[in-house]
Amino acid sequence: MRYDIEFRPAVLKSLKPFPKQDLVRIKKKIEELAENLPNPDQTKMKGNNPFHKVRSGNYRIIYTIEEKRLVILIVKIGHRKDVYRNLA
Repeated sequence: MRYDIEFRPAVLKSLKPFPKQDLVRIKKKIEELAENLPNPDQTKMKGNNPFHKVRSGNYRIIYTIEEKRLVILIVKIGHRKDVYRNLA
């Protein structure tokens, strides 16, 4: 089952300063998510929130899964040292 990918508007703006090599790796990881969603129990973030995470090198992709619409909403992409700050 293939999921559609949607981005929050701020996510696309935040990608501009990333090195091109990392952007290619992140894009590939997002395409893999759409094709083959990992087990949500393994990617779920701790706490009472709807967020899931996946690694792409030193970067993390934070997303939510909307099962009814078959959509993965990319909430935030950032370096592992500060991507978890200010999640809303």
